[in-house]
Amino acid sequence: MELYHVSEFVVERPSVLAGRPHLDFGRGFYLTDMKDQAISWASRPINDGKRKYLNAYDFDMEGALKSGYNHLKFNGYDYKWLDFVIDNRRGGDSWNAYDIIEGGIANDRVFNTIELYSDGLISREEALSRLVYEKPNNQICILNQEIVDNFLFFESAEEI
Repeated sequence: MELYHVSEFVVERPSVLAGRPHLDFGRGFYLTDMKDQAISWASRPINDGKRKYLNAYDFDMEGALKSGYNHLKFNGYDYKWLDFVIDNRRGGDSWNAYDIIEGGIANDRVFNTIELYSDGLISREEALSRLVYEKPNNQICILNQEIVDNFLFFESAEEI
């Protein structure tokens, strides 16, 4: 499986500990199987003026799963996804039970929506509708360094 990661650096040897905490699926190494999505991440305003590299990897997902690693896949935006993302964004550890998590991206209104939902100012239905990302997308978070070391293979990097 071909995966992509955008960074200010060429990332030949990824570390799951290098990522920020409190993201959608916890602290890990985030990738996507959608090249256009990875390139669009590089175009976010936070990256203006910075060098950006599109790192490409070959991921042996099948091998990782056959080795017994725990995989959680969200097939769409539903309440299970919402509760999971909100827990992680608020510092929870629901991601700790998994080695690989895959699913949709929460849009940029995450923090405001979580606050409103947590304070009881908007319904669960409203929170979910606000967090759905409108464009086709997918993110894969590898949370276990053994998987990175044994099943994720750096192929190339190009400056974008």
